[in-house]
Amino acid sequence: MSFAHLHVHTEYSLLDGACRISEIASAAKRKGFSSLAITDHGVMYGVIDFYRACQKEGVHPVIGCEVYVAPQSRFEKSPYERYYHMILLCENNTGYQNLIKLVSLGFTEGFYNKPRIDDGLLEQYHEGLICLSACLAGEIPQRLLQNDYDGALEKAVYYRDLFGRENFFIELQDHGIEEEQRILPGLARIAAEAGVGMAATNDSHYIEKEDSRTHGILLCIQTGSTVSDENKMEFQTDEFYLKTEDEMRALFGAYPEAIENTQKIADRCQVTFTFGERKLPRFDVPNGENHLDYFRRSCYEGLHRHYGQHPDQALTDRLEYEIGTIAEMGFVDYYLIVNDFVQYAKRHGICLLHRHHGDRPDKIQPAV
Repeated sequence: MSFAHLHVHTEYSLLDGACRISEIASAAKRKGFSSLAITDHGVMYGVIDFYRACQKEGVHPVIGCEVYVAPQSRFEKSPYERYYHMILLCENNTGYQNLIKLVSLGFTEGFYNKPRIDDGLLEQYHEGLICLSACLAGEIPQRLLQNDYDGALEKAVYYRDLFGRENFFIELQDHGIEEEQRILPGLARIAAEAGVGMAATNDSHYIEKEDSRTHGILLCIQTGSTVSDENKMEFQTDEFYLKTEDEMRALFGAYPEAIENTQKIADRCQVTFTFGERKLPRFDVPNGENHLDYFRRSCYEGLHRHYGQHPDQALTDRLEYEIGTIAEMGFVDYYLIVNDFVQYAKRHGICLLHRHHGDRPDKIQPAV
């Protein structure tokens, strides 16, 4: 196979994606695909389940997200503010860390109807990411639809320079929608003038063509309408499914490189997850001191504070035993973090409570 789907919405594109993760990986295998991407709208809830499902089926998982980009600033929250779509794919684990940072900030800083990021964040967290210009809702397609070719080209050049020539692609789509077909030549021209590649995608919201009705019901639930409403929100065609490579080639015969590039992109995306290993937060030790040395010194300060400068040897031996056990288990940073917030609470007069499993709420005691 020399085509990979790089624009796919699972059930985690809530009330918009009808591709169940448990089914889409096996469907990709059945249709002969060696790779498959996940690009849910603004979220990454389904990434781990998707990764595991693909591994189970022997399909290479490509981790990504279709993010929402504010035209100006993510902090601008006007009722007239729009947002654009953008596909971000993780080339490596650095890209994955940057993508989860972007998605998180979209919620904590940019949320307004949608979790939005902006170009400022992309400038900070673009390393390790491959960018596609997205569907009709992307900024470049939108500018073309407004007959603003120069503006579309300018934005393409901006993203080319930001992500790198090899990491930015003009996305081509054709679901039988007139607007898509109208801007295809313009998109190809932009790719040529900007000196970047093209990537053909199908905006897959369901697995098989006949699943379009199920997807339509999801949209009705999302918008509070019924299937009999004449003005209900619905996709213009039933072409938003996981098409075969032959179907994609038939659509984009004039742009064969856009087909070939999809598999090349998928092959570059090599995010790996390790399961079954404990991963604890890191504590930033003052002055760059060794973590264990800092922990031991802090413990001895407490020992001397409670038992004087010359405690019994049994106490010192016991402390060394405890420190050794904690270090062996890899819990040094954990203890330092807990101590940090305990000390903060004490300094600010905050009461700390502890409870044991099974304690009644009225039996919770202050921590000492």
